[in-house]
Amino acid sequence: MTIRYHRRFERKFRSLPPSLREKTSAAIERFIANPYDPLLRNHALRGRLSGLRAITVVGDLRIIFEEHQRYVLVLFLDIGTHEQMYG
Repeated sequence: MTIRYHRRFERKFRSLPPSLREKTSAAIERFIANPYDPLLRNHALRGRLSGLRAITVVGDLRIIFEEHQRYVLVLFLDIGTHEQMYG
């Protein structure tokens, strides 16, 4: 699996508090090991975000991503709370 990061994701990741950056990095490592790990709650999105997927980092914090070729390539697009992402 190759993971790429959109500039928006990188900017928002850097602005997270250190504890959430650590939890995000741990969630990404878990994702690399198994994208369908139940703790990540990997799911398809609908509506204006149709075609994209999301995983849960911790609590209300989500990562939105695009997957290509059955997880050969993954592009992390954005990170934020449920309200920030879908509101």
